[in-house]
Amino acid sequence: MDGNSGDGESQLSEVLDRLYRRRFSAADLKDMRGVWKVLVERFFQRRIDPGATVLDVGAGACLFINHVRARRRIALDANPSVVTHAAPGVETLVTDDLTLRDIPDGTIGHAFVSNFLEHLPDHLAVLGLLGALFRKLTPGGSVMVLQPNFRLAPRRYFDFVDHRVILTDASLVEALEVTGFEIRELRARFLPFTSKSAYPRRPWMVALYLRVRPAQWLLGAQTFVRAVKPLRT
Repeated sequence: MDGNSGDGESQLSEVLDRLYRRRFSAADLKDMRGVWKVLVERFFQRRIDPGATVLDVGAGACLFINHVRARRRIALDANPSVVTHAAPGVETLVTDDLTLRDIPDGTIGHAFVSNFLEHLPDHLAVLGLLGALFRKLTPGGSVMVLQPNFRLAPRRYFDFVDHRVILTDASLVEALEVTGFEIRELRARFLPFTSKSAYPRRPWMVALYLRVRPAQWLLGAQTFVRAVKPLRT
């Protein structure tokens, strides 16, 4: 092994930690945890089998996976801070290996990818990750993607230094279908562009936002797609 590899990984972790501490304050994270508790309970959990294994790719502060009810929950992230954010019962996998080789094929019931694909180097990396998820899912398993939509927020899309890949609802659907998935649900306009946008923060406001689709059509700049691995491939 290269003697400098450990130093490189340490430097990457430090950069990621500084970046996300600047981007999200402790107060921001507190608000976001409340928002995500409602999002999971009122929207995502209804699309999850509680007897399945759920994998959160790019879990970050574990805003999604901590609130999910499932037989097994796995939070994957390159930033070691994911370990400190994970709730009791959530397994953590600290790695930047997106081939997902540490996860056996055909063992994941649901995968969740939120605000992550735009950080990858290029479209080949996007297709590579989706292909890896396809292999890890059980037949009939699903992937849920929450993704900033360049078509809906072109002037703000690159406000974040680590955004690299341009994706729209159309190109996201194409990427999923090319890698073998069948689209079951598409909401081109779902959540606001970021948690610092015109975003409902109080739990009752989040619940109301989820019920009132016209609010999503007005404020939504993130796309939600749910796609499944066919029972026969």
